[in-house]
Amino acid sequence: MTAADHGDTRLTGSIAAATWALFAGLMLLLTGAGLIGSLLGVRAELEGFSTLVSGVISAAYYAGFLVGSKLAYTALGRVGHIRVYTALASLTAAAILVQGLAPNPITWTTMRFVTGLCIAGQYVVAESWLNDLATNDNRGRLLAVYNIVVSAAFGLGQVLLGFGNAATLSLFAVASILMTLAVVPVALSEASAPSFQTPGKISLKELAAIVPSGFFAALLVGVTHGGMFGMAAVFATKAGLSSGALTVFLTAPLVGGILLQLPISAASDDVDRRAVTFFVTIAAGLVAVLLALTSATGWKASVLMVALGGLTYPLYSLAAAYTNDWAPPDKLMAVASQLILVYGAGALVGPLLVSATMSLIGNQGYFWSIAFMHASLAAFMLYRLFAWRRPLIYGPWSEVSIPARAFYLPATMISITKRLHRKSKV
Repeated sequence: MTAADHGDTRLTGSIAAATWALFAGLMLLLTGAGLIGSLLGVRAELEGFSTLVSGVISAAYYAGFLVGSKLAYTALGRVGHIRVYTALASLTAAAILVQGLAPNPITWTTMRFVTGLCIAGQYVVAESWLNDLATNDNRGRLLAVYNIVVSAAFGLGQVLLGFGNAATLSLFAVASILMTLAVVPVALSEASAPSFQTPGKISLKELAAIVPSGFFAALLVGVTHGGMFGMAAVFATKAGLSSGALTVFLTAPLVGGILLQLPISAASDDVDRRAVTFFVTIAAGLVAVLLALTSATGWKASVLMVALGGLTYPLYSLAAAYTNDWAPPDKLMAVASQLILVYGAGALVGPLLVSATMSLIGNQGYFWSIAFMHASLAAFMLYRLFAWRRPLIYGPWSEVSIPARAFYLPATMISITKRLHRKSKV
């Protein structure tokens, strides 16, 4: 059996049995998170908050990531995955209700920090759980399934935005209920979580030295995603989109993420993840430029948003998979925590950059910022491709998966260019 044939069977029934409860809980949890994230952007405009204030509120969510990733990492070593998950879900539900009861910048900034802390902790729980089950042969695919669940949940949450009144408490209550229900499947699951023990430690400096490509890619992806997703609802509301059009605008990227997450991640199991990241990022940047040059309304913009989401959503899973490929096996829990911290640090900066750009050059600054952020990540990945001599292709054409073949020829061209470059320097 070739790798191409084998690729569809790498995610076994035993892995499905071990992860279904986690995925079901995350689906409920992140549906609530998707709803509240978009709801706050719309409600902020109704309350008359400035673009910069909205950017600060969004950034506070990612500031919580910096704390949450560390707290969850410490707690996992003491009480285990399931207890940490349930505690954080309950705290998130309470924080969301507080935001609905007190719609003012100070309360929202504080509660978004708490929400970010809790969601980051949930990501540490989920990713350390999954990395405990994964191997280098199926890591890209398993993390892709995880990110499909994340994308679908956020998309469903944004669809729910169209079924309520953003000016009332009702949608805040719906989000809180979903967060509370997210505890049920994980708490009642018969499958055991990874055994908890004092986790191995790894510093940010050490991680950056071991896997610089994955470390700095996660940071730049954080900047990109934080700006793009943190300010999407603000951009759409300022563009004057109707409730239905706003829902389409916010949901379209998530549809793209669901469609392309698995093919792109599967390709990265057979072609160097850095090369896949480079080509996908270039494509995403070009789509963002097209969006900056067009109207936010109409079917063309919706199609482009699907494409942008499909290309940008897999970038974090690519960075995480590449980092875990090279990280010490006994430190995967610490690596998951540090990657989320790095991603959160980048995502903290993203909304501030985008909101400042929008304030300076207008609403289309949203897309120009996204294009620039993707270009920065592409430039870094190109540098890393030439900085290390490792082969970019892991097998002949006949033995790589069908998704990987889309990247096979361009990756081969880079490999040839690298060899010619090395010879010219001799």
